[in-house]
Amino acid sequence: MTRKATALDVARRAGVSRSAVSLVLNGRGDGNVAKDSQERILAAAAELNYTPNAIARSLRDQRSRVIGLVSDQAVTSPFDGEIIAGADAVARSRGFVTLATDTEQDALRDLDAVRTLLDRQVDGLIYVTVGLHELHVPQGMLAVPAALANCYASPDSPPGASALPSIQPDEVTGGHDAAAHLIGLGHRRIAFLGGEYSSPAVALREAGFRAAMAEAGLPVREDWVLEAGWDIAPGHAAATALLSAPAGERPTALLGGNDRAAVGMVLAAARLGLDVPRDVSVMGYDDEQRVASVMVPALSTVALPLRRIGEEAMRAVLGALDGGGPARGPLLIPCELTPRYSTGPAPAV
Repeated sequence: MTRKATALDVARRAGVSRSAVSLVLNGRGDGNVAKDSQERILAAAAELNYTPNAIARSLRDQRSRVIGLVSDQAVTSPFDGEIIAGADAVARSRGFVTLATDTEQDALRDLDAVRTLLDRQVDGLIYVTVGLHELHVPQGMLAVPAALANCYASPDSPPGASALPSIQPDEVTGGHDAAAHLIGLGHRRIAFLGGEYSSPAVALREAGFRAAMAEAGLPVREDWVLEAGWDIAPGHAAATALLSAPAGERPTALLGGNDRAAVGMVLAAARLGLDVPRDVSVMGYDDEQRVASVMVPALSTVALPLRRIGEEAMRAVLGALDGGGPARGPLLIPCELTPRYSTGPAPAV
């Protein structure tokens, strides 16, 4: 039987110390081991098919090397799973695994979910929400290094919760960039058809929309700032009401709360005999998979940085575990403007 390679075998082949091998393969080589030595170690490990013994390493550093993920619905919902994927990818690259549990939007299950993960001796915790939310942080989240992904601590959370790293999309800039894109195409009559104002993201996006309009010296029609929901039917209804007006009295561009609502807006325009984008431009939000890019016409939208949110939340937790001190407070991640074919030059009036 072929003997399994050891860290000492890797060290001998790379011409370095065993401690250098340990540092590099545990993700702590930068600043501790020279770059050329790191490359030799990684090459030697690959040649010898060497992988660290996870159980032995856990016993040695007294860690489970497991990070617990609690979500309100991200595990069971088709939305925002990219946050968990991003967190898991960073964890695996550092020799950790993730253990996820979903409360299915039942806040009463938060305490039990966190307690269950702590009973499994997780080294850290991340709370993930579908959509930006204010969260009453469970007390147990303060027992280990923790981070909030796509959410932030409510004022009635336990003392210290507001200092937890909170990784959020920069919704104000996202709303601003969406409006600026339409303004740059010559639109002056723009309607903001946000989602449901129970979501903090809607007010933030509206603030960005208003800022872009003010920068361009354009008035905001308050009767064109509406709650238009998150789905096709309410988006269709809101757009129908506005686009039924005569050409000179209706908006030339609609800024939707999300991509599904924007699909409803495109359908409403078609039902009224209007072409998108020749007669009216439609802007989505989220860049939802299997919706925005495959819609006809493909939706111009603003991509939420979901995977990056998960990655940064995991880095914050692992950074605290490494003794670098926890990140504190909010970290805003840019949202990327993604122009496609549902927006075009403003029609001549």
